[in-house]
Amino acid sequence: MGVQDGATGPAAGLLRMAMEQAFNAVMITDAQPGPQGPRIVYANPALCQMTGYSEAELIGQTPRILQGPLTSPEVIQTLRECLQTQRFFRGSTVNYRKDGSPYVVEWNISPVKDEQGVVTHYVSVQQDISAVTGAWATSELLAKALDAAQDAVMIANAQGEIEFVNQGFEQITGFSRVEALGQSPTILKSGEHTEAFYARLWQAIQSGQTFRAVFINRHKQGHLIHCEETVSPIRGPDGTITHFVSLIRDQTARARTEQTLREQATRDALTDLLNRRAGEWALERAFLSAREGHKRFCVILTDIDHFKRINDTWGHPVGDQVLQRVATVLRAGVRATDSVVRWGGEEFLLVLPYCEAAAAQLQAERLRARLAEVDHAEVGRVTVSMGVAELRPHETLASLIERVDQALYSAKHAGRNQISLG
Repeated sequence: MGVQDGATGPAAGLLRMAMEQAFNAVMITDAQPGPQGPRIVYANPALCQMTGYSEAELIGQTPRILQGPLTSPEVIQTLRECLQTQRFFRGSTVNYRKDGSPYVVEWNISPVKDEQGVVTHYVSVQQDISAVTGAWATSELLAKALDAAQDAVMIANAQGEIEFVNQGFEQITGFSRVEALGQSPTILKSGEHTEAFYARLWQAIQSGQTFRAVFINRHKQGHLIHCEETVSPIRGPDGTITHFVSLIRDQTARARTEQTLREQATRDALTDLLNRRAGEWALERAFLSAREGHKRFCVILTDIDHFKRINDTWGHPVGDQVLQRVATVLRAGVRATDSVVRWGGEEFLLVLPYCEAAAAQLQAERLRARLAEVDHAEVGRVTVSMGVAELRPHETLASLIERVDQALYSAKHAGRNQISLG
């Protein structure tokens, strides 16, 4: 089958000339499954030059003729799955020339459908990227050395597409080679850094400088990983930046140790509840646990009604006693898995993992009623207003806190000593 089959006129001639003169290698196969997969029906001169095979030697063969010991089974499996589901494929692996020498190929495959929508062929556009990936692709020793390294190595091209990762990258991030290749390094983005942070990174490496920092990345499973990372630009023969190499060292264990030390001093001195910083850690842990396990998660924000009046009328020592009394009731009225936080001033945040909105509302109502029953010796009856909110699918933690804050505002605006659901 020639590339002009099924087409006539000047357009067909132009198409053939374009294919014959194309810089990139082009292969067309049929869509017959067969025991060995589709068969090659067209190969342009660039493909023949890249592989060392003549067109006659390729026609009728399967693309497996180009595979060998270092060809990635994972990449080939992903390719097959894409073809079976009629999806576009893009990937990179090691192929072999006719003389047995390996080369690194980057290629994409698109299905071709007839007028009835039936896939009849696949067109593959390929490029030999050995000159870019050079040493690690052709030197078995260097490849083994990189894979033996516990630190992660990631190489991305100037367009921000990942072209190489080692086993250390897979172990630290949870992403396999197949999942990472062709993706952007933003697959690790956690949302913990500001846009200004990434702007500084980009400005440094674009100007040819090395950028070093501790990155808070996100593991494939969703949890945070603290990484000491160095990003350096790689220049081509003409001085143009062609790639960026990242060396990544996992510092999560050290970060957790530091976190433990911080938590030893994270109690509020007055109420013995978690202080704001510890509360934020508890919030994040509950949030990530809920998201990873697809579990329910609620928060209750509590505010003492007319607290400023209490301080102004009876003084701050009495106000402190009221805060302690409210803290005691809240702490005694929650589960062992819940967290009670002195969120700020007269505000308290209750973190309720594995809890849905209806249960959280009942919990809030019980606490509100219990607090309203207690008479302070000097102040008398002290009431609280409460906002309740449950984490929604795909919602951020910041959005959840904003909603519960608005719910609390609604409860106070409606007359206080009541509960509002956000």
